[in-house]
Parts: sequence; structure tokens; C-alpha cells
Amino acid sequence: MHAASVAASITSAGPEREYIQRLRTLTERGIGREEVFPPLDYFQLCVASHWATAGTFVPTDVDTKIRGILWRECRDRDTLRAMCDYGMQAGDWDLSPVSKRITTVEGFGEISGHDGEWFSVLAGAHGRFAVLDDSEYFEQTGAAIHRELERQAGGFRKMLHQPGAELDVLRLAVSLTHNCGDLDQGISFWNQHASLGPSRLRFHRLAHENTKPYQGTFQVAARIYREALSAEGHRHYPLRPVRALRTSPDLLLPLGPFLDDWGAVLAKHTILSSEDRTEIIAALVTGCRKIAGQQGHFRALAGFEAESSRTFKDACDRLPRALARDLRDFRPKISVPRVTFESPYKKLVAKARGWK
Repeated sequence: MHAASVAASITSAGPEREYIQRLRTLTERGIGREEVFPPLDYFQLCVASHWATAGTFVPTDVDTKIRGILWRECRDRDTLRAMCDYGMQAGDWDLSPVSKRITTVEGFGEISGHDGEWFSVLAGAHGRFAVLDDSEYFEQTGAAIHRELERQAGGFRKMLHQPGAELDVLRLAVSLTHNCGDLDQGISFWNQHASLGPSRLRFHRLAHENTKPYQGTFQVAARIYREALSAEGHRHYPLRPVRALRTSPDLLLPLGPFLDDWGAVLAKHTILSSEDRTEIIAALVTGCRKIAGQQGHFRALAGFEAESSRTFKDACDRLPRALARDLRDFRPKISVPRVTFESPYKKLVAKARGWK
């Protein structure tokens, strides 16, 4: 289980990393045994596993469980409330050991795709408490989702109008659009209970046709995403088999397509061997060939070469013949200067400042 290996490699300290300790405790107790986890423990295991791996190369596939299935299956109100309390805590967990896909906005804190995972968990809870007529937790979860949407929208608006923050705006556009999608996934588990009508109007399809809530901010983010970044929303499958990429949090993948700095880390990180670098370059070249429209893998190669052309050449000299040929074909894209590559993206953000 990848989540267990993540937990074993991270030293937990303080409540902000409680999920790491919880994951370690539960996996040590349960893996390889016939024991059946009680509902609350199993929910905590799934949430902790997902948080520990969602920003890694090999995420844990428990999305539908924590968004809806486990909420539906549980019949005990006290257990459901305890599940919700645990899910609420997840919004405050420290993501630094498990993700590089984080954008910090002064006055608004960290915004990342994990916030979307949190949305989906709280949406699952919100729908379940509506069915149970648990007004206290129904109102609590609805208010929490609203506050988080306000926070993300406010952070995006601030950065959108801040000169020099264009690349962060683009990263935020990726995160906000992803997060709205996760919120929609959580809402997809709701039934037609009357009390959920207002929540649907306020929370559902914010990146699509629902233009009124939150000053239409999520519409602007989604438009930027669609016009410039949608091809980067793939799952980086060619990189998943490369075990060397899982050996240090330093190697976690940031938000694409702006991966020049990450490529530079690959070129100089002391944990990587020459063989590791060749395997990584091979995976990146494979991604360039297989994933239509994406630019991030090209930029990672460009950043790698810019950091150390000698290291890059040494690694490339050991590539299989077919991949070496592909790499030669990709040379025009890899050779594009960073400033030239980023320029049209920055211009799009400047244009977006005038969108309504």
C-alpha cells in the first residue's frame, strides 16, 4: 500500500500532521490481517491515506468512499458526527511533506488541490446530515464549505490583480477548477432532499454555468484553465513507475506546466543516481510523446538541461534508441527559452483582469 510507505517515511509532529500518525497506526494494525476496521477507523484510514498520497505520483483510489459511499453505509449518528469532525480537521493539516502543489496567498493562506478533496468529504457529510435531519451538523458543514469557497475566491481575486503574480494566478486557476470539480463529485451523491436545494444553488457547478455565487470568481478561474491549462490535467502515468521519484518530498511534482524549476531539482538532487536520472528522462520523453497537448514534461526537460547540460547529456546518452530519437524530435520544444514559454500565459492573465 503506497499510503503506508508514505506514512513510514515521514516523521509526524503535532496535530497538523495527525493524519500521518493516524495512517501509520491504522496500517500497522490492519495490513496483512483479517481484522475488519470499525466504520470510524476505516473512514479515518481512507481519509488519511488520501491526504498522504493525493499530491504524490501514486494516489490512493478511495475518492468515492470518502465522498459518498461511507457516508451512505453508516447508520449511527454519533459515528457520522465523529467522521465529520475528523473530516473537518483535514482542512488544517500540514501538506508540506506530501505535496508541492500549493500556492500561498498572503492573507488567505495555502490553496491547493487538497482543498477540493476536503470539499468532497464535507459535501458527503452535508448531504448525509440533510437526510438525517441533523440540523446542527447540516448547518455546520454548509457554513464550512461556504467559508472555504469564499477564502479561495478571495485569494484568487487578490492575486489576479497583483502585478508579477501571473504564474501563481495560473496555478490557482488549476487548483480552483479542480476543487470545484471535487465539490461537484461530492454533491453527486446527494439525493433530492428539499433542504439541499439552496446548497445546490450556492455550491454546485461553480466552474460551469452557475455564475452568480462568489462574484463569478470560479468562472474566471475555469475560463483561464480551459483556454490555457486543460491539457495539463492528466495524471502523469508515465512517471508513476519511477521509484526514484518517491524517495524524497523534494521530488514531488508541482503544478504544471511550469516545471522548469522541478527539472532543475532533478538535475542536481544528490539522492538521484545517474541511472535514476536516465529513467526519469525516459519517463518524461514518454509523456511528451503520449500525452497530447501537455507542455509540462517538455519544460521539466528544459529545466533539467538548463541546470546542468552535462548531467542531462550523460543521462540521455543511456536512453534506448527509440526514446533518444523522440528526444531529438522534441528538441525544438525543449529549446524554447523559459521567458518565451511563459510570456503568452502571463498575457492571458493580464487579459483575464478585464473579464466579467
